[in-house]
Amino acid sequence: MRKTILITGASNGFGNDAAKALAAAGHHVFATMRDVNTRHRVPAEALRAKGIETLELDVTNNASVDAAFAALFQKTGGTLDVLVNNAGLFSQGVSETYTPEQVRDLFEVNVFGIQRVTRAALPAMRKTKSGLIVNVGSILGRVTIPFMGLYGASKHAVEALTDSYRYELSQLGVDVVLVQPSAYQTNLYAAIQKPADGGRAAGYGDVAALPGRFAEFLHGVFSSADAPDPQDVTKALVVLIATPAGQRPDRVLVGAPYGADAANAALKPIQGQLVSGIGFDVLSTLKVG
Repeated sequence: MRKTILITGASNGFGNDAAKALAAAGHHVFATMRDVNTRHRVPAEALRAKGIETLELDVTNNASVDAAFAALFQKTGGTLDVLVNNAGLFSQGVSETYTPEQVRDLFEVNVFGIQRVTRAALPAMRKTKSGLIVNVGSILGRVTIPFMGLYGASKHAVEALTDSYRYELSQLGVDVVLVQPSAYQTNLYAAIQKPADGGRAAGYGDVAALPGRFAEFLHGVFSSADAPDPQDVTKALVVLIATPAGQRPDRVLVGAPYGADAANAALKPIQGQLVSGIGFDVLSTLKVG
C-alpha cells in the first residue's frame, strides 16, 4: 500500500538512503533537510531526480517546521501516513569541554526537534486515526560509552519520549516505534560537534587521549572486511513501514548491540508492570481500525 512519508535529516546518511529505498518501494516520499537550495542543493537535486520531493525543514526552528508541513499538506491534501524523525547531531569528547550552549544545541536537534516535528504531524494523524511515527535513536540510549555521555543523554531522552508518545497515541490509532542503530559509518561522525572549550581537557591528563582511541577503534570497525553496512538501518525501516499496524515491535535494534539488547529485554517487563500497576493497561495495545 502506497504511503505518504516525511523524513527529516535526509541530506545524507540513514535519511538519504531511506528516502531512496522507500521511494523505490512505491511510496510518496518527502525528504526534508536544511539549506535545501544552498548547502544541500546537490543531494536535494539527486533525490528529486529519483522522483522524491524535497522540502526545506530545520528541526530546530518552529517557523521552518510549520512552513514545511504547510507545503506538505498542500501537496497531499492534508495527509501524512509516516513520519521518520531521523535528523541528529553527534558529539564525542570530554563532557566538560562542551559549553552549556553546545549541549543546548545538541538537545535542540536530537530531542526538541523530535517533539517539534511530531507536534506538527500529529493533528493530521489524529484526524485519520492512523499513522506511524519512527524515531531514530541509538543503542547509546540504553548503554553508555565514556566521552559520549552528552550524545547518549539526548538519546536516553528519545527513549522516554518514544515510550510516552506510544502510550498516549495508542488509542488514537497512531503507532510509535523506536529504531536503535549501532555504530555505522555515516556522515553523522563526519559532522561531529567539536568541543568549544577543548583546553579544559588538559586537566584530565592521559584520560584526555581516550576519546581519540575510541575513534581509532571505530575506524578499525568501519574499515574491516566485515564492516557494518549502513543499509541495514534502511532495510529495517522499509520492513517496519510495511508491517501492518498492531504487529510492529516497540523497538528495533539494528547492528552490534553492545549490551543494548539485554537492556531492552530486562526493561521491557519492568515497564509493562509499571504501566499495568497504575491501571494504564489499555495504553499498551494499539487500537487498530
